[in-house]
Amino acid sequence: MTLHIRDASTEDIDFLAAMLLEAVNWRQDRQTATLQSIMNTPHLWHYLSAWKRSSDFGFLAHKAEKPVGAAWARFMTAEDPGYGFVDEDIPELGMGVMSTHRGQGVGRVLLERTIRASADRGLRGLSLSVEDENERARALYVSNGFVVAGRAGNSDTMVLRF
Repeated sequence: MTLHIRDASTEDIDFLAAMLLEAVNWRQDRQTATLQSIMNTPHLWHYLSAWKRSSDFGFLAHKAEKPVGAAWARFMTAEDPGYGFVDEDIPELGMGVMSTHRGQGVGRVLLERTIRASADRGLRGLSLSVEDENERARALYVSNGFVVAGRAGNSDTMVLRF
């Protein structure tokens, strides 16, 4: 089945929220968050609150006309940083793929599209946070040039500079 990618719009907020939930609950054996709990947790919900601000951009992946994953970039501030915050000039990546479609290249396509879009916009880089145990995601980020720039709790902050 062919994978189609399109720009994320304001109407995609519900699916983006579902993908934020997938990202938070990436471990199948430890599903701890609910959509309501994310929406009630400011340091998580700020990844999507008031979507889509003028500086926000992202993409949805579709298979058979159904969305299966999303990646988006959002600028954070030093006063309200994300887990992968590096600098106010570098947006932070959020990405989630439905568990039924992981390991099929969806995340790679979304990541590469977001990297290209970031570079095309003349941005200085792209950052993210990845938990220690999320080896599949870490390998994907490293294979696309991300390097560790810091550490917070049990996660590395990674950055790709252009």
